[in-house]
Formats: sequence, structure tokens, C-alpha cells
Amino acid sequence: MLYRQSAVYNESQYVQGMSNKSSNRKKVLIKTKVFVPLIFIIAVLFITYFFPRQGSFKYNFNEGRPWQYGLLTAPFDFPIYKPAGQLKAEQDSILEFYEPYFTVDEDIQRNALADFDADVNLKTRLSELSPKYKLYIRNKLNEVYGNGIMRSEDYDRIYKSRTRALRIKKGNVAESKKAESFFTIRSAYEKVVNDVPSGIDSNTLKAADVNEYIRENILFDAIISEKAQNEFIQQVEISHGMVQRGQRIIDQGEIVYPQTYNILSSLKQVTEERSGGTTRNNWMLLGQFLLILFMFAAFYTYLLYFRPTEYRNRKHVFFMVLLTAFFVLLTAFTVKLELFSIYIIPYAIVTILIRTFIDSRTALFASLVTIITSSLMAPFPFEFIVIQISVAMVSIFMLKELSERSQLIKSSFFILLTYIVVYIGLELYQEGNVKEINWVVLVYFLINFIFIMFSYSLVYLAEKSFGFISGVSLVELSNISKPLLKELSEKAPGTFQHSLQVSNLAMAAAAKLGANASLIRTGALYHDVGKMVNPAFFTENQTPGMNPHAGLPFEESARIIINHVKDGLKIAQKHNVPRQIVDFIETHHGTSMPKYFYISWKNANPGKEANEADFRYPGPNPFSMETAIMMMADAVEASSRSLPECTEASLRNMVDKIIDGQLSEGYFRSAPITFKDIQTVKDVFVEKLVIMYHSRIAYPELRLPE
Repeated sequence: MLYRQSAVYNESQYVQGMSNKSSNRKKVLIKTKVFVPLIFIIAVLFITYFFPRQGSFKYNFNEGRPWQYGLLTAPFDFPIYKPAGQLKAEQDSILEFYEPYFTVDEDIQRNALADFDADVNLKTRLSELSPKYKLYIRNKLNEVYGNGIMRSEDYDRIYKSRTRALRIKKGNVAESKKAESFFTIRSAYEKVVNDVPSGIDSNTLKAADVNEYIRENILFDAIISEKAQNEFIQQVEISHGMVQRGQRIIDQGEIVYPQTYNILSSLKQVTEERSGGTTRNNWMLLGQFLLILFMFAAFYTYLLYFRPTEYRNRKHVFFMVLLTAFFVLLTAFTVKLELFSIYIIPYAIVTILIRTFIDSRTALFASLVTIITSSLMAPFPFEFIVIQISVAMVSIFMLKELSERSQLIKSSFFILLTYIVVYIGLELYQEGNVKEINWVVLVYFLINFIFIMFSYSLVYLAEKSFGFISGVSLVELSNISKPLLKELSEKAPGTFQHSLQVSNLAMAAAAKLGANASLIRTGALYHDVGKMVNPAFFTENQTPGMNPHAGLPFEESARIIINHVKDGLKIAQKHNVPRQIVDFIETHHGTSMPKYFYISWKNANPGKEANEADFRYPGPNPFSMETAIMMMADAVEASSRSLPECTEASLRNMVDKIIDGQLSEGYFRSAPITFKDIQTVKDVFVEKLVIMYHSRIAYPELRLPE
């Protein structure tokens, strides 16, 4: 059905107009109604989760930089905490005298000796030894176990420490001992084997495998050691000095020196601790969630009621929400981690990208959502909002007609100028003195400018990632020097001229209706590229007296003509033609018929029913205003060539007949175009065709004197 109201139609009308589509299409619509709100909800939850929470301390400061706020005095008494580096150095210094705790496991000694006594009776290598060997081994085992055997790793660590000592815990008493008084398994074995009296052979001892009965009985006590270590660390004072309530800390413009930075850090820490509490944090979290939810709900409502086409385009919605959420999250991380000034973040990229691929109003609305949400984290929200909104407006003004990549570069300079002028104006308005301007901020703007300079790379990246097509890309594609168009002009010159004429007609109509003229111009140039496969079978490429269809069955001729759409799709795929241009190749004939061969077949076969599948284009029918205009322009331009007389009346009659026929066949049911729009298209076509086919003045011949 056609819509009689306007080209901007609401969702209920859209669903009604698409009711003749398949059930699969309905499923997509249902999924979209779930997908779009879900994307917004996920974005809100992510931003809320990463939103910086700094208690009630509202100041941002950096060591060595000027204090940007007014006079600050201590709101209460608080200690001056030592810097983290100094505190750690003092803790490391005192830990040099720390001695780890170990315990003696007496069961290990008993079990080892019991194993030895059992093996003396059971194993030949021990039972055959003389009694003095057995007695020597047992006494030496008691000796080394009495001193203590510990892991070699623990021994090395303690031996390398400053104290070279450890504490042996027995009951509630801990005794400090030097590491040298203990054995490792290796040194204990060497003690048994090498420290032998006369009459005992060390080689015989080695054959007895004494090492099987030497085990570690001095074990590290991790729990007691950690507790003792914490007690050691607590001996270091974490603060040095106090700041009294009302004491002056810093004033605007003063440099934040290390001592002042330490005081401010201490005040921030104490303030956040005092403002803590689970209940208060929960209320703060709820407030942040409500504010973020409101901003994104406003964006959602805008798309739903004022941009229903974009609302139903899940790819566009995902792109816009992702872009907006990314810059808000980048602001959150920057403020939370104090990475750099937020004026380095190029918020104008949100405006540039959405303006490039969608439209100006949506770009401005998305920018407002990004800027206002980010301002909740900015140190000076008022100044931030004024500066960023000014930049967003200038970005839209500069990119009103984006047709060259150089425009992005040019807009970057105007954005930089806007940053500088608005910032200086705000400072002069608030301070009334040029000396109060913080010139370092201009460096931030310059870095921002460099990032925006490379926004054209992001345009290309977004085109490849999301399947978008920008005005710049359309201009590049419509260059007749492009290899594919050049090949078309060489193989099918008549088709190329036809495409140029269709492009002119369609562009004029699109401009009149406010459609995308650049898109329709490029689509018209490529719509018939499939004719390059069999150019001679199309009238515009034939010379007088040449007709390859002569002698062919009408069905075969129709198949060749219809196949130019399929051939065009293959060629477009081979040359990586964007999807938006491929749509024109698919839809410029819709599901219509090559009437010449169909009627010829009917006349040659009276009383028979033709197989319409042999005489019908595969479609689909046009589904946008641009593809609908393209279908009308293609048919009208082709038919205008067959008129014996090109007067305004004959052209008007021909245009009405063709477009009314397409209308009655229902080819525009899926396109958002009204009866009023179609009448406007007719008028533009007639006007243009009259100019194209107007008769020229006959030049008089020069009469020579006799």
C-alpha cells in the first residue's frame, strides 16, 4: 500500500504496509523490538557500573599543576598521611629485622627412626651391617634431627636476610636461632657420611642409603609469620602531623607542590572514608543510575517517535549506542584513574560519525546525550557543557554537505578554533582578567584537534565494520574513471549513456523530495552493469540492422534480458560494491516483466498460458524512496527513446502511463513513498525530459555572392 500522509510514517503504518511480507520478516520485527531496548539497557548498566564514585570530594588535582578552584580550607581535623612510596620504604626498612616463624615437627623424627629400626631387620643392606654401624647411624640421625632439618629454599632465604635468623616456636615460646645452626637434607646427609670416627668406612655408610631416613622437621608457619609481619608493619606510623579545622590549604592558581599534594590526598582519603557507609553508597548508585537511565531513555524515545526507520535498523542503533557509551565510559575511566584532562577526549567524533552515516538531528541528539552524561563526571560541568555543545554545533554546520574527505580536515580546524574561542570567552566572562586564563588547556585542545584530524580513518573503519556508506564514498564510487564504470562505458556505451541519463533524472527527483541524491546518483550509474555480459542483446547498444534476438525463442530472449540483474549482482560482488548500491541493481526492475517478449510470446501462442516465471525479474521490489525513484527513472528514460515525437504532451502521457502502470502492479507497496511524492516525481521527469529532447535552432546557411 502507499502512504497518503507523508514520507515520515509511524511504526504502526510501517507494520501495516509490510503485512504482506513473509512470517520470517515478522520475526525480525519482533526481535528488533526486543533487541533495541536491550542494547540501551546494557549500555546504561555498563556506564553505571563504571561510573566514578569518589564520595563527597569534588576536586581534581595533579602535582605540579595550578589549583583550579577557589580557596580551600580544612573542613575538619585530619591527619597528613605519608605518601605511599615513603610509607612502603619505611615498612620495607623495618621488615629487614623481621624473623619468620617455624615449628618443630617431632613426629617426623620418630617416624624416621622407626622406619630405620624396622629396615634394620627387614632389609639386607642394613641387617648385614655390624652393630657399631647401626648404632652410629642411629646416633647421627638423632643428632641432626636434634639440630633441625629445614627446606633448602627456606635456609637460603633466611641466610641471605639481614638477621640470618629465624624463630622456633615451641608452645607459647618462640626462640630466635641463627640459620647456620640448622641442616638441610643435603648438609645433614653429608654430616652423617663424612663425620665418621675411625673404624667406620664412609663408603659402607653410603651404601646403606641413609638419606632415606633424613627428612625436614623444621616447618614454616605461614599463619604465625604473617601475623608477626603485620605487627611489625604496624609499628610504622602512617601519618606525620595534623591539619587543624579551618587551616588554609591552597588557593586558586597556586601550584600543587608535593607537600600540598600530600595534604590534599589525605583530605580526599579522609573525606571519602567519612562519606562512606553502605547505605549512602547505595543511594549514590541509585542516583547515578537514574540520571544515566533518563539520558538514554530520552535518546531511545527520540529514535522511536522521530526516527522510526533508524529505530528499526538494528545495525544503526547498535552503532549509535556503542559510540555514545564508548565516549561516556572513556570519560569515566579518565576521571576515575586521573589519566589526563577530559578536554583531550575528542567528543566531536560522535557528531562527525553519526552525521556522516545517519543525519544531523540524530547526530546532535546523540552528542547531547554524550556530553550531558559525561558532564556528570567533569570537574567544571557548566564550562564543559558550553564548550562541547558549541563544538558539536560547529561540527554539524561544517559537515552539512559531506562530499570530500578534505571537509573532515577543514572541520577539524574550525573545531579547534571553536574550542579556543569559547574557552577564552568563558574565562574572560568569569574571571574578568586575561591573566587568569590557564594556557595549558589550549595544549589539551591541540591534542584533541590531532585526534579529530584522523576521524576520516574512523569513517573508513565504520564503513567496513558496519556496512555503512558515506557521502564521500558515494562521490568516489560515482567517479566515471572507476575501473568498473570505465569498463561499462567501453563494453556497453549505450547502456553507460542510459545510466547517465537515469542518474540525472533520478537525482533531480530525489533532490525535490529530500531523498539521498548522492546515493541515487551512484546507484543509477551501477544499476545496469550486468549488461556488460551480453551488451549486444540490449537495444541501446545495437547498431541499425543488428538484432541478436532474431531467431531466438521468446523465452530465451527474455532469459538473457532478465539475467542482466543476476550478472550485475555477480559483477558487483566481484568488485566489492557496497550493499547500498547493490540494492539498486536488485530492485530497478523489481518483479516486473520484459513486456516486449512476454506480449510477443502471447501473440505467437494464442490461447496458451505462458509460464510467468520465465518472463519475470527475480526482484525484490523497491523498499526505499531512493530505489522507488530509481525504478521509475529507469523505465521512463528507456521508454522516452522510443517516442516518435518528443513534445511535452507526449512525454507527459508516456510518464503517466509508465508510472501509473508500475503503481497498479504494486511495485511500490514496500517503499515509503506517497501519492503526492509520485506526482512530484512525474512532474520533475517531464520537466527534465522536455529539456533533454527540446528541438534545436536550425542554423541558416551562409549565402555566397554570385
